[in-house]
Amino acid sequence: MSEVAVAAGRTAWRGRVGTEAQPAGARLDVRRALQLGLAAIWLLDAVLQYQSFMYTKAFGQMLAATASGNPSAIARPITWDATLVEHHLAAINTIFATIQLLIGLGIAFRPTVRLALAVSIAWSLGVWWFGEGLGGVLSGAASPLNGAPGAVIIYALLAVLLWPADRGIAAPFTAARAVGVHVARGLWLVLWLSLAYFTLTPGNRAPQAISGMIAGMESGNPGWLAALDRSAASLVSGQGLAASIVLAVALVLIAVGGYLPSRATEVTLVLAIVVALVIWVFGEAFGTIMTGGGTDPNSGPPLVLLALCYWPLKSTDGLKAAEGKAA
Repeated sequence: MSEVAVAAGRTAWRGRVGTEAQPAGARLDVRRALQLGLAAIWLLDAVLQYQSFMYTKAFGQMLAATASGNPSAIARPITWDATLVEHHLAAINTIFATIQLLIGLGIAFRPTVRLALAVSIAWSLGVWWFGEGLGGVLSGAASPLNGAPGAVIIYALLAVLLWPADRGIAAPFTAARAVGVHVARGLWLVLWLSLAYFTLTPGNRAPQAISGMIAGMESGNPGWLAALDRSAASLVSGQGLAASIVLAVALVLIAVGGYLPSRATEVTLVLAIVVALVIWVFGEAFGTIMTGGGTDPNSGPPLVLLALCYWPLKSTDGLKAAEGKAA
């Protein structure tokens, strides 16, 4: 075969592989990308659960502490679970971490995404109770700055909204594809209004409440992050009520954003992402994952992912979502 023919063949092969127009179904599906984001969070949780700290008695003590302030019907099972973990620490923690690893891998692997999402919902509900004490929502300690209503319950909400099913009509945003526009907007409204409510509870609007919460995140974190926390705590020192009102107003605007016209919705979604990141950095110190004792990145990243689930789709994206195969 001549060199000219070989070169021509190579050029044709490259053209067939990389330059031809892709069919609509082969293009990146926004929902699939968001599912992979959720998978990444689960995989991070698994890695954190495998940390050496989780194989010490401190992990059981951490679980037991979530019972504080909860009704006895909620607190007693938490205490029982914490005791069980302490007595069989290595085995149970390894099981916990492995389940989270398998959930993450299952969501990332397309053929098992449905099963993995279903398992993630069940596992999230269990962890929300036994690992997070229902996010403190019944103890009076819940605050958006400490991760309320619980990061893992947001995982469950994401699994529902990213379920690989379509209702047969063009969806204005990804979260509406499986559950419909009205249900998706209702879930968004309830979540963000609940965060606004928690912000304004008496314990959170006390003069030093927010400042003390932020300052309490310094311990064990790198110097640069501790310095950020100290600066933020100083900024809101004695301003608990004012800071709570400002945060609550922002959260209410975010809550109603889903019912606004598309352009205004985008603005409120950007606000939601900014608020989530501010909470993650200053209120949650990146979920304390840099201290060696964090079990998850807390609520900041899943809130960002949730906001992206509601980002308005272009009309062509909505039609493709309705006509294409489920992710």
